Amino acid sequence: MEIDNTTYEDLSLFSKEEEFSIFHKLDFTRTRGGKDLLLEYFTHPFSTPGPILATQKILGLILARMGEWPMAVSNGTIMVMERFYETQIDEIPHGQNLPAALSYKIFHGPDYAVVRYSVGHFGDFVRGMSQILALLGSADCPPLLSELLERARRLLDEDILRQLAKTGSNVKLNPVQVIYFGHYLRHRFKTAMTSLIDIHNRLDAWYSMATAMQRFQLSFPEFLEQEDPYLEAERLYHLLLPNPVAYDIRLDRNTNFVFLTGANMAGKSTFIRSVGVVVFLAHLGMGVPARSMRLTLFDGILSNINVVDNISKGESFFFNEVQRIRNTLEKIGSQKKWLVLIDELFKGTNMQDAMKCSSTVIKGLIRIRRSLFILSTHLYEIGEELKEYPNILFNYFETTVKDDQLEFSYQLKPGISNDRIGYLILKREKVVEMLERL
Repeated sequence: MEIDNTTYEDLSLFSKEEEFSIFHKLDFTRTRGGKDLLLEYFTHPFSTPGPILATQKILGLILARMGEWPMAVSNGTIMVMERFYETQIDEIPHGQNLPAALSYKIFHGPDYAVVRYSVGHFGDFVRGMSQILALLGSADCPPLLSELLERARRLLDEDILRQLAKTGSNVKLNPVQVIYFGHYLRHRFKTAMTSLIDIHNRLDAWYSMATAMQRFQLSFPEFLEQEDPYLEAERLYHLLLPNPVAYDIRLDRNTNFVFLTGANMAGKSTFIRSVGVVVFLAHLGMGVPARSMRLTLFDGILSNINVVDNISKGESFFFNEVQRIRNTLEKIGSQKKWLVLIDELFKGTNMQDAMKCSSTVIKGLIRIRRSLFILSTHLYEIGEELKEYPNILFNYFETTVKDDQLEFSYQLKPGISNDRIGYLILKREKVVEMLERL
């Protein structure tokens, strides 16, 4: 699925501030390599149903065995193993030879300490991988995972590795064992280790996704195989909010455009982002923050939410809004299925101009039935002229005023808002009073 950098930023899929990042919220990896692979999944969401469904099956299998998942392998384990091959040490004696082992310990003390420490971490890794293989190896194992596990079994199919796995993490190895295992790992295991780490990274990324699903009670969406776009979600909510309000939504070819109104802070932007995030996560093969969800495969997500001006290029806010709309039209003009999210169209020009531009853009977009649209606006007036189009849904977020205080229900309701609360906010924040005293 295609997503550009603007959409990644608009949906807060990544952020330098972790509390505002979907990726960091869902990252439960235990190794750097696992995190890198999870990041790769996030930057390359799937475009075909096969990998999505395969990932769902794998995560389902891991979820069923979460309580037994081994924790023997950490990022520190991987780092020690990799550094073992980078560290310059004297030649390790070959074989199970007590005099040679004692000699190496006595006359090459620092190198012996490195070998002994490293062998312990190799033992943790081999044990951990063996436990995962035993845990996930079953008749209902999805083919993608089954092939990966079989490859790991072949790489671990050595008597000496089985001996190492049986030593136990709390067992202190004697000098003969240290030299025996150390020589093998140093000279015969490096290639296999690199491959096994790659396999573990993938398992770690999947484990992280499954952990996120369990932690936040995410549910697998159901993908529909049909030509026309479809999206239906029940009790959909935003992952980054501590106390989110849930929404229901249903869009299809016949009603593929949401015209969304409501006051500032009423919940429009949150709702738009929530929809974008769940569609994105669904295309990773993950669960989504909704009670249930059914959708078709989308070719991409495009958003127009946080448009800014560019002083260095001399580009105005309005110019960049126009360029974003142009880019959107170039993308969705084909027969592909897109989810298009637009928040407060044409904020960078005067009201009359914005109304004319918005009306023109909306009347053009609603002719594209192969994509789904959610568009929010403060320009409530143009809603009346759009009621003649049967494929537009009109929804709004209600704001009530009680004792000069604003109250937001954050509930999505049918219809068009007529809230006018700008002056009330000025008054509530004492701005009117301050101006009167000037």
